[in-house]
Amino acid sequence: MESQTSPADPNQPLVTDVKTSVPGDSAPPAGIDVTTETPPAGAAGVAATEPLASGGIEEGSLLDALRQVIDPELMINVVDLGLVYSVVAEESKVKVEMTLTSPACPAGPQIVQQSKSALERVAGVSEAEIRLVLSPPWTPERMTDEARDQLGIF
Repeated sequence: MESQTSPADPNQPLVTDVKTSVPGDSAPPAGIDVTTETPPAGAAGVAATEPLASGGIEEGSLLDALRQVIDPELMINVVDLGLVYSVVAEESKVKVEMTLTSPACPAGPQIVQQSKSALERVAGVSEAEIRLVLSPPWTPERMTDEARDQLGIF
């Protein structure tokens, strides 16, 4: 069971008890937690900096898969837009918390389905669960510099 704590900064999402760590060149943009959850003592599992033993899921491959999901209105991937708040792998299941650029985003169902499909194509992932969260709300400050450049935001 996961516990949640209130963030000190109200602009940050609630984060479950996980470690933030991304190996290699696939470092997430600021504000994205990409983790494998360390199981309780006595349970099978590995540290957050290694691939999961059960499915061999590499954390960087999860973000790479989500980078293939493009917002159809802005034509920028959901990771660079800052829509992904957290990615947690437990065994062969991946849980993602993400938001939309607005609560009434007409592309929301498409983005959620494409995110789920992209993650389920990653080797070792049997199921992906996408949870939309609207707090904290998305702002342009969550975008990477590359995404801002593409949109002409300086």
